[in-house]
Amino acid sequence: MKNFALIGAAGYIAVRHMQAIKETGNNLIAALDKFDSVGIIDSYFPNADFFTEFERFDRHIDKLRHNENKRIDYVSICTPNYLHDSHIRFALKQHADAICEKPMVLNPWNVDALAEVETETGQRINSILQLRLHPNIIKLKEEVAKAPKDKIYDIDLTYLTSRGRWYFISWKGEMQKAGGVATNIGVHFFDMLTWIFGDVQENIVHVSEDAKAAGFLKLKKANVRWFLSVDYKNIPENIKKKGQRIYRSITVDGKEIEFSGGFTDLHTLSYQEILKGNGFGLQDVKPTIETVYNIRNAKPIGLKGDYHPLLK
Repeated sequence: MKNFALIGAAGYIAVRHMQAIKETGNNLIAALDKFDSVGIIDSYFPNADFFTEFERFDRHIDKLRHNENKRIDYVSICTPNYLHDSHIRFALKQHADAICEKPMVLNPWNVDALAEVETETGQRINSILQLRLHPNIIKLKEEVAKAPKDKIYDIDLTYLTSRGRWYFISWKGEMQKAGGVATNIGVHFFDMLTWIFGDVQENIVHVSEDAKAAGFLKLKKANVRWFLSVDYKNIPENIKKKGQRIYRSITVDGKEIEFSGGFTDLHTLSYQEILKGNGFGLQDVKPTIETVYNIRNAKPIGLKGDYHPLLK
């Protein structure tokens, strides 16, 4: 049994981490969040110590280092994007490995700096890239690997997930904290596509606004038109008529890839692999961090070239 601490216990994704810790037979010793709406802990680890102040949490974790039975082996990080770097460093300096939600960091040079901390401490940083563990995504990767080497696929990535006014008041609406929609809601899709179809060779941005972004990625084995939005106005009319506020689709050569199901257990599967030493590390995440950084800093060219059909 390994001992875990969790930072960001009030976030919506934290429950998947608590579930994963429980289902892998481990123990949550302590949790931190400045918000105290964390009653969900009772469903998993009611005896976990809880803190709303980082300083007290820091002191507590440091004291546990000297307790053979309660020293922390892993720190799970579910905090806002811009805090990941700091909380990863905290974990490693407490002689614990880190398990961090995506995006691990916002800038490519942050990855290089964290590699130095890994070397200094001898600890490991793991990223949650659960789409790489999805059965349908693994199947697609195997099919692409078997295809002729000169085959180029045509892909449309569409992820439209409506958010209310609260979104732009929260940290998620701040570019400096979240990295924009391409980083906040697109990073795991970009990771999945480059994992399957190869490195980015060309990166064009057609639209870049607070609520939406769209562009074109030329990968080694694919041309990708992508469109991401949190604006309800961008939802197709036929989807609105069904009373739905989310539309997500990935087509490969016109064929829909079904990946909506099978998400519930992927964090547990991620933890199982991490505990076996098979987690995704810094070198796995760096290419996609570079991609979203370049998207965030690109000058949009407008509706020119091969842009996503929904932009019309």
